[in-house]
Amino acid sequence: MATETSQYKLNHSMLRVKDPKESVNFYEFLGMKQIRKLEFPENKFDLYFLAYDGPKSASTGNHWSDREGVVELTHNYGTEDDPNFKAANGNSEPGKGFGHLCVSVDNIQAACQRLEDAGYKFQKKLRDGRMKSIAFAIDPDGYWVEIIGQNPADKTENVKETDTGVYRMNHTMIRVKDHEASLKFYQEVMGMTLMRTAENASANFNLYFLGYGPKPPEFGTAQKEGLLELTWNYGTEKDPSFKYHNGNDEPQGFGHIAVSVDDLDQACERFESKNVTWKKRLTDGRMKNVAFVLDPDRYWIEVIQNEKLKPSSNW
Repeated sequence: MATETSQYKLNHSMLRVKDPKESVNFYEFLGMKQIRKLEFPENKFDLYFLAYDGPKSASTGNHWSDREGVVELTHNYGTEDDPNFKAANGNSEPGKGFGHLCVSVDNIQAACQRLEDAGYKFQKKLRDGRMKSIAFAIDPDGYWVEIIGQNPADKTENVKETDTGVYRMNHTMIRVKDHEASLKFYQEVMGMTLMRTAENASANFNLYFLGYGPKPPEFGTAQKEGLLELTWNYGTEKDPSFKYHNGNDEPQGFGHIAVSVDDLDQACERFESKNVTWKKRLTDGRMKNVAFVLDPDRYWIEVIQNEKLKPSSNW
């Protein structure tokens, strides 16, 4: 079968937003650049794709489909003027499932101070709680954006400068009910590699970091882009009534992750052979250039063509 999972990329993560101007401004302040905008006025929504694209970035100048760590913001027309609209950030009920995006930075103290000085709010500042090495900023829609240092031995308390040009959109976190089922799916079906496991037995949860490409050295995952973090809270797999929210049922917020593949038709044939659960096959509906697979928790995974590997006229 003419598809090779080693060429797949965890291309983007989609979030629904209320006001695209505010959201784009926030992610651009974090150093990202709008690399693509798709407008669908007939369907009353626009898509904004943001990524790190400076001289020191991992995928500078690449086609938007030939990248990892892209953030897709979906704006449905009119939400910016609706006082009742609020995206579900995935961290409270109802709607708990998606957890956060994560940006890794050069100097974490300076990076967090820069955000604070700009007036952006935090769910957790560096000085809060027991974990002094991570922070969580809040974007304009209330989504959490974890801030971590690229160097695990970050000793930059007295460094006042930070260079957004070296930042990475490191990972997207989702909560999973059954870690064994999810790890099997993402490795055997989606072709990802388990890059790192962080066990937190004292707090009854584990973290699993998966991605494409070569496995980095220990703790080197902070310097990568496009990882998927699975959070498993002990015992959820034993509760038959337990389930996480996929972000696409009400209340809506997070939409999906997307994997770009070397050959879209062949990749979908491979997924079919793996007996995946489809949300949308390539042949369904009007859009014949995207498919959606469901993972064990019914999170949506969009599958798109990497245009560098096989150019098409669809984008």
